[in-house]
Amino acid sequence: MNFELTETQQSIRASIARICTRFDDEYWRLKDTTGDFPFEFVSALAEDGWLGICMPEAYGGSGLGIADAAVMMRAISEGGGGMSAASAMHVNVFGLNPVVVFGTEQQKRRHLPAVIRGEVRACFAITEPNTGLNTTQLKTQAVRRGDHYAVNGSKVWISTAQVAHKVLLLARTTPLEDVRRPTEGLTLFYTDLDRSAVEVREIDKMGRKCVDSNELFIVDWKVPAEDRIGDEGRGFEYVLHGMNPERILIAAEAVGLGHLALSRATRYANDRVVFNRPIGSNQGIQHPLAENWMELEAAWLMTMLAAWEYDSGKNCGATANSAKYLAGEAGFNACQRAVMTHGGYGYAKEYNVERYLREIMVPRIAPISPELIKCYIAEKVLGLPKSY
Repeated sequence: MNFELTETQQSIRASIARICTRFDDEYWRLKDTTGDFPFEFVSALAEDGWLGICMPEAYGGSGLGIADAAVMMRAISEGGGGMSAASAMHVNVFGLNPVVVFGTEQQKRRHLPAVIRGEVRACFAITEPNTGLNTTQLKTQAVRRGDHYAVNGSKVWISTAQVAHKVLLLARTTPLEDVRRPTEGLTLFYTDLDRSAVEVREIDKMGRKCVDSNELFIVDWKVPAEDRIGDEGRGFEYVLHGMNPERILIAAEAVGLGHLALSRATRYANDRVVFNRPIGSNQGIQHPLAENWMELEAAWLMTMLAAWEYDSGKNCGATANSAKYLAGEAGFNACQRAVMTHGGYGYAKEYNVERYLREIMVPRIAPISPELIKCYIAEKVLGLPKSY
C-alpha cells in the first residue's frame, strides 16, 4: 500500500502550481468584485492541455484517471483561486463523462476536441426548481418531432450558463406515469445552448461571483435528434455514471481550499504580534489549526481512496460520498478558523479569507447535501431502512 503521489501526479501538482502563481490574490479579488468570468485563467490551463486530463488521447485528451484529476483540482483550488478557480474548470473536467462513455464515435469526434482546446465551454443542466435532488421527478419535457425534440421546462443552479456554448441536458421523454420505474424515460442531450429559446437568468449569490449560477427558462427549444446521447429513456443511467467522479473532484477542491485557508491562517499567526509575541505561540490559536490540518488530511485520504476505487473499476459509491462529506466539513472548519485567526482583519477583503469562507459553502452544499450523504451511508452501508 503506497500513499505517495505518483511521478505523474507530482508533475501535475507542480505544473498547476506554476500556472496559479500567474494569477495572484489581486486577480481573484477583482473577479470576485466584478463577476467577470476568469477567461484568462482557464485559457492558461487549456493551453497546456489540462481541460482534457480525463478525456481519451484519441480526441486530444491526456487519458488520465480521476485520481490524477483530483490532484489537479486540489492544486487549482489551493493555488489561490479557491472555488472560483476550481468551478471555472469543474464542468469541463467531469461533466462530459457521459459523452465520453456513451456518445457515438461521431459525437465524440465532433464535440470533445474543441472542449479540450478550450474553444467551447459547456454547462450541465439537470437540477430543477421544484425537484431538487429528486432527479427522477424532473418536469422538463422533450417531445420527439421528426428530426428534433421540442423541449419545454426550466432548470436551476446551472453554472457557467452565461458563458457556455453547449449544454448537457437531461429531460423527460416518456411521462412519469407511463414508465415502469421512475428512473426510466429520462433522456440525455449534448447540444448548442440556443439562447433564442432558452432564457438564462443569473442568480445573485453569496460567493464565487465570477462563476455564474443561473435559472434556465425553456420554451419550444428545438434540439436535434442527432444530439441525443445514447438511447432514449436511459439518460438517468448515463448521468449516474458521472456522479461519483463529481463527488470525488468536489472533495478534492474542498480540501484544496481548506489547505489554502489554513496556510493563510498559519502565516498570519506567525506574523501577527500581540502582547509582544506572535499569536501563534498561544495554544488557543495553535490547537484549532492543528485540528484543521488533521481533518483535511483525513478527508484527502478518503478522496484518494475513492478515486483509486473508481479508476480500478470498483464500486466507490460509499467512499465517494464519504469523501465529499468529510472534505466539505473539514474545508468549512478550516475556512471558518482562518477568519477567526485573523480576528477583525479576517472580515476585511484584503486578507482574502472572508472569500474562502463564502466559497467553501459551495462544496459543502453541492452537488448533494451532507444530510443526504448520511442517509446514503445509513441505507447502503449500514443496512438501515430508507428514511425518505
